[in-house]
Amino acid sequence: MPSTPLPRESRVVHGHRRAFVRAGDGPPLLLLHGIGNTAQTWAGVIDRLAASHTVIAPDLLGHGSSDKPRGDYSVAGYANGMRDLLSVLDIEQVTVVGHSLGGGIALQFAYQFPERCQRLVLVSSGGLGPELGLPLRAATLPGSEAVLTALTHLPLPLRTGMRLLDAFGRAIGWHRARDLAEAGDAMLALHDVEARRAFLRTLRSVVDARGQSVTAIDRLYLAEAIPMLVMWGDRDPIVPPEHAETVRRLVPSARVEVFRDAGHWPHLADPERFARALLEFIDTTQPVVHDRDGWRALLSR
Repeated sequence: MPSTPLPRESRVVHGHRRAFVRAGDGPPLLLLHGIGNTAQTWAGVIDRLAASHTVIAPDLLGHGSSDKPRGDYSVAGYANGMRDLLSVLDIEQVTVVGHSLGGGIALQFAYQFPERCQRLVLVSSGGLGPELGLPLRAATLPGSEAVLTALTHLPLPLRTGMRLLDAFGRAIGWHRARDLAEAGDAMLALHDVEARRAFLRTLRSVVDARGQSVTAIDRLYLAEAIPMLVMWGDRDPIVPPEHAETVRRLVPSARVEVFRDAGHWPHLADPERFARALLEFIDTTQPVVHDRDGWRALLSR
């Protein structure tokens, strides 16, 4: 992850500060990061995307520079928060890009507010099957807050080590190192009690010891009404890339792009390819125009 922090703006919505990155001008793109990450995860692609689009990349509530209240961290609550932030910014419709947890939120946003979602882009997305890596499942167990507290107070040399691991992995082409460094960096960011509790509330709203407990599979047929792009790393150790094939099977109109030798963060593994694929998808599709009658017919089918 680039070390130079992206500049944040903020708005207070429902009494809570919501921080976000805003860049560029043109058709709006909403970029939603995964659990434990922030808008900084998009730093490698924002400039490219902002050359032709207005990019809005929030720190989700409970993450980064946004407030971390004792509140609603469900995917539905996050989707509501995105609608309200966009309303405050006077943005009515967006192409929504969601990574990991952000993918689950993007799916929920498209389901709750179909009239505001022009296209849907899922990146190593949650919500497409129960399978999930062991560390996140283990973090839902009783006592995990004490373990996280101990891990996030490890000495500064370990933080430096994460950066060195990432640099070493890049130098020798060991893509697994990048995922380990990114996951470690996200964990070490949970240094204060509010951040840790927000992380656990968010995680436990969608995951239990058996895996992902919230699914969009039963409503994925609704995606027939919207242009969809799915991007995944073929070596994702957190959410299995087979979930991309689930989308391909259930939504034949969806485009699926698998990044060879990439892990859970394909936009970090190959930012140029990621930005190119996203922009090509936008350029070659028309934003959906919401049709109430058509939506009702889909629901009734």
